[in-house]
Amino acid sequence: MPRTRTLLDVLPAEGGERLAPVTREVSLPRGTRLFEEGRRADRFWVVRTGQVVLDQHVPGRRAAIVETLGRGDLLGWSWLFPPYLWHLGAETVGPVDAVEFDAAAVRSLCETDHELGSAIYRYVAETVADRLHSTRVRLMELYGPPGSVDDR
Repeated sequence: MPRTRTLLDVLPAEGGERLAPVTREVSLPRGTRLFEEGRRADRFWVVRTGQVVLDQHVPGRRAAIVETLGRGDLLGWSWLFPPYLWHLGAETVGPVDAVEFDAAAVRSLCETDHELGSAIYRYVAETVADRLHSTRVRLMELYGPPGSVDDR
């Protein structure tokens, strides 16, 4: 189910203003590698326009695309959980405009502003849960018995 609210939509009053100093608008050309599996997760993004694929390293083969993200999607959550290392890789499919966040600065704000922190943690948790559900549905489509996928 596509998400209708973005991270910026769920922030408490003035939350966007508190985050503004630790964000920047970025325009990324096609083929930009945003991050690599196992490397330090020091940023994250909200996609404004374009698409980004998430991929996973497969030994002896090309990286496998596991998901495609687009407008309004949160790109990255590894920045929020120690040890702050990416679990996947990410690359732009075409030109992408996004809001980029400084992860360490956002974590620090979450620690000092509990209302803001609660909204961000809740949004990230909901995003993770939505993507886990989507992954389970895809796995059932691939490996489950016929008729086992319930399209709710």
